[in-house]
Amino acid sequence: MPTAHVNDITINYQLEGDGPETIVLINGLADDLASWDFQVPALLEAGLRVLRFDNRGIGATDKPAGPYTSRLLADDAKALVDHLGLTDVHLMGVSMGGMIAQEYALAYPDGLKSLTLACTYAAPGEFCSRMFSLWADMARDLGVPAVMRDVTLWAFTVPFFEERTEEAEEFEAAMAALDQPLGAYLAQLSVIQTHDTVERLERITTPTLVLAGEEDILIPVRLSRRLHAAVPDAEWATVPGGHACLWETPEPFNTTLIDFVRAHAG
Repeated sequence: MPTAHVNDITINYQLEGDGPETIVLINGLADDLASWDFQVPALLEAGLRVLRFDNRGIGATDKPAGPYTSRLLADDAKALVDHLGLTDVHLMGVSMGGMIAQEYALAYPDGLKSLTLACTYAAPGEFCSRMFSLWADMARDLGVPAVMRDVTLWAFTVPFFEERTEEAEEFEAAMAALDQPLGAYLAQLSVIQTHDTVERLERITTPTLVLAGEEDILIPVRLSRRLHAAVPDAEWATVPGGHACLWETPEPFNTTLIDFVRAHAG
């Protein structure tokens, strides 16, 4: 897989398709570029060119000492886009990726056609802050794989565990097998702990969709609604599933994303 040395790090990326419209996908906390495997085939079939990559701190991308910020990772993403000579792109970020995408849109609006912010917030607030503080303690005491097993319970819905047991077990095993050093995990965790665009969202000028899983309890839907209310003229949509709706119910997730991108193509 190709790499690019930008913003003082080497980033692992994958660029697929040859369509006239390019979508850039930004992963969530502790997720590498494979986290988009349920989306990429549909995006390619829709005629899009797709760029996905490992954020700083995960996968085959460099893992320098942290802590990291959402703006730092947005600068990484923009540097990669520029390195590849991509212009007028559509940007999609999920969870932590949605926080990075907010900073990208605020800092680099001229190169964007559309912005999709999925399962994310403008600031963590008291509930999520307490959760993430606990994750940091668990990671130090029990290790990152133990935290990721716990995250599985927050990310999927009750019906998923009851009706799709084998899939649930596969996701649990995959998340428990996460190969991310403690320091890199904590450096990324700092991104979602410190992210705050509340006072700046009114400056976003890119056509924006805020998307949420109907049963998201990890980043509660009410936080996504606050984000939606703060972005001028943003559209709102929900899809079945929880925080991991892009994996639990990929078809409606993909359809909603593709329809929005097509509405702002050309």
